[in-house]
Amino acid sequence: MKAEHEIGCGADGYASDLLIVGAGPVGLYAAYYAGFRGMSVTVIDALDQPGGQMAALYPEKKVYDVAGFPAVKAQDLVDALVGQASQAKPRYLLGHTAQALEDTADGIAVTTHRGTVVTAKAVLVTGGIGSFTPRPLPAGSEYENRGLRYFVPKPAELTGADVVVVGGGDSAVDWALALEPLARSVALVHRRPRFRAHEHSVRLLRTSSVRLYTPHEVQRISGETRVEQVELSNLETGATESLRADAVVAALGFVANLGPLATWGLQMRGRHIVVDRTMRTSRPRVYAAGDIADYDGKVALISVGFGEAALAVNHLAPVVDPTLGTVPGHSSDGL
Repeated sequence: MKAEHEIGCGADGYASDLLIVGAGPVGLYAAYYAGFRGMSVTVIDALDQPGGQMAALYPEKKVYDVAGFPAVKAQDLVDALVGQASQAKPRYLLGHTAQALEDTADGIAVTTHRGTVVTAKAVLVTGGIGSFTPRPLPAGSEYENRGLRYFVPKPAELTGADVVVVGGGDSAVDWALALEPLARSVALVHRRPRFRAHEHSVRLLRTSSVRLYTPHEVQRISGETRVEQVELSNLETGATESLRADAVVAALGFVANLGPLATWGLQMRGRHIVVDRTMRTSRPRVYAAGDIADYDGKVALISVGFGEAALAVNHLAPVVDPTLGTVPGHSSDGL
């Protein structure tokens, strides 16, 4: 399901009760919940589609920690969240980066990099980790887009290929497992004997047909026009080994950048926005939820993010409309 959105709005202005910065899963759920509380909503995101990292990086991956779903494909979850949010009739400004934030007489004005101004009575930041770029593979960067890639949004594209995945985190292990039934062969290369990925995924990996090379690193990539060979170096013995490869997937993590959000005068803890137990930031009328929000005892799970979104919306409701209470009642009550 595609969200209706507006791109290239020029210097036009919009007004909403609530502006949500970030169209990832937490932002989409917040849009639905704000509509449930009777608010008008605008959602801004730098990406050109809703869903955040989940849709951009691993739409085919199964997600296991969402209540009510033993397992759900990431893109299916995003589509369901977009459908749920549609009840609030949100306005999407996709392909827009939120830049300047200024106080107004009765709220806040946010200007995007395209010159579009959105005024709102409150702002909820659900921007995940901010904008993100992949950490480059030190060896073979000249093969980017010629067999070397950093994302696998469509694993079926590598059907029948010999694939080398580099990394030891969740993305590397998940992509290796997703490619195993499709590719002709999958090798996973990691600098350390132990993986950082979820324990359940590592157990699946060790019983799969994926060939593990630890502790190894990629020394060199070669090929006439595209990736053809990957040379590995054993970090314990110094021995080298060459693998046949049609594709290399470098899953070495991401470098996050909060961008203009870092200039909004919010109390920060590293790359995260500090909030209180109501999800309120240090700046009046500005709230945060999801991975970008931080407080003592924080657990960064998507299921926790959904709860934070509801908590934030309910606490900002009286800010938007003084006649609204913080406690909404139950959805089954027909409110």
